[in-house]
Amino acid sequence: MNDALHWKLVIDTHDARTMADFWAAALKYEVEDATALIDHLLSTGDLPEAAVAEHEGRRAFRGYAAVRHPEDPYDSFTGIGKGRRLLFQDVPEPKTVKNRLHIDIHANAGGRDELVSRLESLGATRVREVDKGPAGHWWLMQDPEGNEFCVA
Repeated sequence: MNDALHWKLVIDTHDARTMADFWAAALKYEVEDATALIDHLLSTGDLPEAAVAEHEGRRAFRGYAAVRHPEDPYDSFTGIGKGRRLLFQDVPEPKTVKNRLHIDIHANAGGRDELVSRLESLGATRVREVDKGPAGHWWLMQDPEGNEFCVA
């Protein structure tokens, strides 16, 4: 029996759908599809139409979006992952300081430059290269909303 915990990291955003699309592409995760759940909640009157948005031809919760690891289990009705997830939620205030928590993405051996270039093509920005000698060598980057992450 697998006793591994499922978890989600919640990230405050200005545009949850755009950030979910970026991070799904960056990590090769899948954007969760909650269409069936939303349709059900709308039909029962448990969700107002104002709480729903359209994104790439699908219904989505306004101000929220999540991505999940493609190999982890998920609920087929709700679309919600039962493993490694990132949940993006829109908040009114802007990001003002350095992240206290960030994601590190590890490239395959010799593939860091290619990965950095791929992430830039998705909308990430290089901030600075860090070389700590034997302790490591990585790029500090920012996602499209300015959240820091590292690529080693």
